[in-house]
Amino acid sequence: MKFHWFHLMPWPYLPDDFQQKHRSVWVDVDYSLFDEEKANHVYHEYLDELEFAEKVGFDGICVNEHHSNAYGLMPSPNIMAATLTRRTNRAAIVVMGNSIALYNPPLRVAEEFAMLDILSGGRLVAGFPVGTSMDTNFAYGVPGAQLRERYYEAHDLIMQAWHNEGVSHFNGKYTQIRYMNPWPRPLQKPNPPIWIPGGGSIETWEWCADMGYLYSYLSYSGYKRAQTIMDGFWARMRDKGVEPNPYHAGFAQVVCVADNAAEAKELYWPHIDYFYNRCLHVFPGFADAPGYRTLRTVKAGIKSQFEQAQQNAKARLSWEGLVEQGYVIAGGPDYVTEKLNELAENLRVGHLMLLLQMGSMPRDVAIYNTQMFAEKVMPNLRDKFNEFEDRWYPKPLPPERRAVPKDEPVRPLRSPFAAGVGGA
Repeated sequence: MKFHWFHLMPWPYLPDDFQQKHRSVWVDVDYSLFDEEKANHVYHEYLDELEFAEKVGFDGICVNEHHSNAYGLMPSPNIMAATLTRRTNRAAIVVMGNSIALYNPPLRVAEEFAMLDILSGGRLVAGFPVGTSMDTNFAYGVPGAQLRERYYEAHDLIMQAWHNEGVSHFNGKYTQIRYMNPWPRPLQKPNPPIWIPGGGSIETWEWCADMGYLYSYLSYSGYKRAQTIMDGFWARMRDKGVEPNPYHAGFAQVVCVADNAAEAKELYWPHIDYFYNRCLHVFPGFADAPGYRTLRTVKAGIKSQFEQAQQNAKARLSWEGLVEQGYVIAGGPDYVTEKLNELAENLRVGHLMLLLQMGSMPRDVAIYNTQMFAEKVMPNLRDKFNEFEDRWYPKPLPPERRAVPKDEPVRPLRSPFAAGVGGA
């Protein structure tokens, strides 16, 4: 298995009465709740946590894109990823990802992802999410009925930009480019691994199966409720006669590791409660704009993760309820190992995205959780699925061929004129 440290970068200073006094954490959240000076510290703490995850052995460090919200402070994940390329040297830089339907033109994604791939020495994973309804339909104003059409066109443009080595043109419905000639193109050939994060849409998992892209189910309802979605994905794979390789799929899971169950609750419950009852407090009218979900997905009764979150909030799940129902895997290392092994077997996922910092969790607690997982859980699951080839992980340059940041200051050269050369 491979393990990826996934950061949402939430705003950790929402008031206790946020859910009662504010309509939504997304789209029209009150900007008076934000503090730019505190954010300066928050961003650096979050980057510290991602860098630490690489140091203790995680295979990837993950960032993503959201807009107009306090749930996740990354309107540009590429900026965060670029920062991480300079302070890490081994882990995959997993950008999960750029909401490609929102870029005008999408060529910008092709260019910036190529830069990240080169900067990192070929460590980029390129994520192409459709995007939430809150981000795409409301914050950025894309009509729901156009979203998937724009998405597929943007994908085709990016692939053409990466694969055509000369000047080409693109004549789409939404984007027309006469001279498409991006400098640079990615280091990984023909392109970086493509991962598609999804929230349950039938079309998304079918498209991943058809294209050979990794499907990563991102849900906060835990591995038990994910069974139906992942069964659907693997059924599509069987129908196509494709090998059921676990590395073709990923899953995000909230995990809290401590010495025992009691310590886990004491350490993590305030921050888990903050996340589920403040960070996921989304006005239902924003979670599912008309046309956002396709008719097939609606008929199948599959709800978005944020609609599910609203139901959870109404139920006001306790710590015990969240753990029992699999939303959170929490406890001592042996218990966490057992449950993650069950998750991997039942969902058949070889890439696990770990949510080890949640809500208001401060840096020292997040670091403790990360280290406990890396030292006492990860080694127990490392050999799982070793019989399969992972074709969805980056193939970077060998370390000896990669540039590295220089620690010593650059010394200015003396002017030749100062040495008496070239004077009159």
